[in-house]
Amino acid sequence: MKKLSAFSLMGVPFLPLQALADTPVADKADTAFMMICTAMVLFMTIPGIALFYGGLIRGKNVLSMLTQVAMTFAMVCVLWVIYGYSLAFSDGNAVFGNTDWIMLNGIMPETLMGSFYQYIHVAFQASFACITVGLITGAIAERIRFSAVLIFVLIWLTFSYLPVAHMVWGGGFLAQDGALDFAGGTVVHINAAVAGLVGARMLGKRAGFGREAFKPHNLPMVFMGTAILYFGWFGFNAGSAGAANAIAGLAFLNTVMATAAAMLSWTLGEWALKGKPSLLGVCSGAIAGLVAITPACGYVGVGGSLIIGLLSGLAGIWGVTSLKRLLRVDDPCDVFGVHGVCGILGCILTGVFASSSLGGVGYAEGVTMIHQIWVQIFSVLVTVIWTAVVAFIGFKVADMLVGLRVVEDQEREGLDVNSHGENAYNP
Repeated sequence: MKKLSAFSLMGVPFLPLQALADTPVADKADTAFMMICTAMVLFMTIPGIALFYGGLIRGKNVLSMLTQVAMTFAMVCVLWVIYGYSLAFSDGNAVFGNTDWIMLNGIMPETLMGSFYQYIHVAFQASFACITVGLITGAIAERIRFSAVLIFVLIWLTFSYLPVAHMVWGGGFLAQDGALDFAGGTVVHINAAVAGLVGARMLGKRAGFGREAFKPHNLPMVFMGTAILYFGWFGFNAGSAGAANAIAGLAFLNTVMATAAAMLSWTLGEWALKGKPSLLGVCSGAIAGLVAITPACGYVGVGGSLIIGLLSGLAGIWGVTSLKRLLRVDDPCDVFGVHGVCGILGCILTGVFASSSLGGVGYAEGVTMIHQIWVQIFSVLVTVIWTAVVAFIGFKVADMLVGLRVVEDQEREGLDVNSHGENAYNP
């Protein structure tokens, strides 16, 4: 590259106008926007997921849940910089990236990713990996060994999250196939939900499940966690536009509308079925709408987001009641019933409502609605099968090394005391 001459103006290098025109520069608004969005998504895991799940389980296990979320968060952050980002987002093959960015080698502070700095992209995508792993902990809560969680996370992050992220967002074969996933329907929600379902099945039901009443121990904590997740989700969805632009605005508004619609449909549906609307139903409806609109938010119009939200509220009720009984699995925080069911629904409906005739941004040239729906279904199937296999292997390895489950006496007394030597609430 031709070396540019520079003059100094009050100690700041000054480049001629032609040089400035030829030199890529970061957009300050986009840079600030992406930094804020990254912080919001990090806030979703600690404290959002921690408080939401902590309130849903029994008081004797709440500290174990907070510790699992916090420690998996830290572990994912470290692994992300060592090799995760490189394997997910560098050029590679159809499934994995290459090792060019191991330890962020070759990425400098001034290196750009679009109109903002690549270091911010590293942090933004790390926040997605963190919350995805955090979601899994809700399905395996109240009976898993802490050491088993850490072993599983190492295996699952490496062989499930990273390849799925590369396949969908990093230029892998699902991206080449035309799969639409704006902010994580397959990569985050379905990926985590299926892994959680496999873990819940392999662990078995909690001691006393079906004979004792297992109720959320702190609904105000659940509400606070939901509010934090709702706030952070705007960084999750709008930030996936990669710039402070019109698509970010569309994703932002769609997130508002779908969530509101899902809260209404879940609450009204629960009211009709059970005779009373509950705060837990309102919170669950909010999460259902947020999950379902995630893959669609930057592709569908506002009308489409309302329909997706309304359907996701009803689908979520079915997921945590009828489907849960059919599967006969003990998923304490209904990870699969909400994130799995509504994530699948949102991914498929993205293929419908992305149509310009229905108010969406439209398909790629030559693509029909039927073709796009099939591509969406295929991406869901690939994600489900891939993560199920890796999760089974991950939990099996953890079981062989340290044992998956605590002994029954420790489980009945509570993981807070037996795994961490602490009590959340003094007697």
